[in-house]
Amino acid sequence: MPLLDTLAQRLQQDLPAQAAHKLMESQARFRQGLSWKPNDKTRQSAVLILLYPHQDSLFFPLTLRHVYKGAHSGQVSLPGGRREEQDRDLVATALRETHEEIGVVPENVQVIGQLTELFVPASNFMIQPFVGYVAERPTFQPDAHEVAQLFETDLQQLTEPFRVKKTLLTVGENIELEAPYFDLHGQIVWGATAMILSELKQILLQSSH
Repeated sequence: MPLLDTLAQRLQQDLPAQAAHKLMESQARFRQGLSWKPNDKTRQSAVLILLYPHQDSLFFPLTLRHVYKGAHSGQVSLPGGRREEQDRDLVATALRETHEEIGVVPENVQVIGQLTELFVPASNFMIQPFVGYVAERPTFQPDAHEVAQLFETDLQQLTEPFRVKKTLLTVGENIELEAPYFDLHGQIVWGATAMILSELKQILLQSSH
């Protein structure tokens, strides 16, 4: 697909990086960002934006996490997670976690590039996002323990201006903050996931000119 080829080429060039991240960072991150830095307990993790052809476009999956006691409870996210000892690199982490969470076989995925890493203070993770592609729409098999719901998302939706909104969210110990978000599937996609998708959005917009 022409868009896929263009995107693969663009991912090999300079990335929008933090400038794109800032467009979707929350009020709390903006105010306290200078004091939030990686440390010796920061853990490596990876996520995958998994592209596939569907309805004459490119789609990717988003997942809704279950509600639990944790930093990212009930949030919409990309498949991924922390690096394990057996992972030879972070690509292996992203592919393994994607397989575990939504059932996509790693051997079927062609990794076409990566985005800018992102530090998440709330969980003390450094996230490395990758972009991959499978030639056919997967038969998803979400893990019932990790995934409450799976959303198939048209890549072009990211570039629609009306998708970006702002809202007040209550997080943690009744902390209220203002945050920009992507309105996708009637869900509030905010935080690290929105910041990662923001960089991909800027790349798509640049590639269309």
